[in-house]
Amino acid sequence: MSDSERPKFEVIDRRKMKAAEEQKHTDEPTPASAPEASSEPKPGPRLVVNEGHHEAKPPVDENTAQMPPAPTAAESQEQQTAYEGASQRLEDLVRAQNPGAEPPPPITFESLVQQFYVSAMIQMGAGTPEGQRARVDILGARNTIDLLGILAEKTRGNLNENESRMIDTVLYDVRMAFLELSNMVQMQPPPPVPPIK
Repeated sequence: MSDSERPKFEVIDRRKMKAAEEQKHTDEPTPASAPEASSEPKPGPRLVVNEGHHEAKPPVDENTAQMPPAPTAAESQEQQTAYEGASQRLEDLVRAQNPGAEPPPPITFESLVQQFYVSAMIQMGAGTPEGQRARVDILGARNTIDLLGILAEKTRGNLNENESRMIDTVLYDVRMAFLELSNMVQMQPPPPVPPIK
C-alpha cells in the first residue's frame, strides 16, 4: 500500500477539550483557575478534586432498565376483566362440547407446586412408558428444582401450614430424586474416546 492509499487520521488530545468543557459547566473555582495559580494552564494530565461535585447515582440493573413501565391500576383491572371474560367463554365452549364434564378445579398454590413437581419428575425420566428408554433432561430438571426453591424462598412466611408443608415436602422429594439420578450419571463409565487416525 502506497503512502497516498493509506488512510490518514489525526490524533486529537481530548483531555484539553474535556477540561475546557468542564470549566464552562462549573461555578466552583478549580485549582487551575485559583488566584494563586498562573494564568497559563500546565500541559498534561492534572488531578481534579471535587470539581463539579456530582451525587453518586445508584447502579442500574440491566434487567429492569430494559423493562417497559408497569401497567397502571386501571389498565391491569381492564386486562383482568377481559381475561376472565375470555376464560369464561372458553369454559362455556368446552361445556357445550362435553355437557356431562365436571367444572375444572380452581387454580391454587398447590396446583402451582404440583406443576413444578410433575415437570421436574418428567425431566428426570419419570412417567416413561414401559419398554421405552427414558429421556432425561437433567439440566432442565435442575432449573425446575431451582425455580421451585425460589418459589419456596419468596413465599416463606406467606403460606398457611398445609401449603408450607407441601412445598417443603415436594422440594425434598425432587432434590432427592435429582441426587440419585446425578449419582447414577456420574457412576456410568465415560464413552470411549475414538482412536486417532
